[in-house]
Amino acid sequence: MPSVELEEETIERLEALRVDDESYDELVNELINIYETSEYTLFHAGD
Repeated sequence: MPSVELEEETIERLEALRVDDESYDELVNELINIYETSEYTLFHAGD
């Protein structure tokens, strides 16, 4: 399994976003989904 090294500042920012003992996996997946949705919306905005 790949590993990722994060700077302390990044960990602090992730901690600030976590809700009700949410796992880092859940949080990162949610952030990726938000990013993908935003990207999809921007891509189709010109249609």
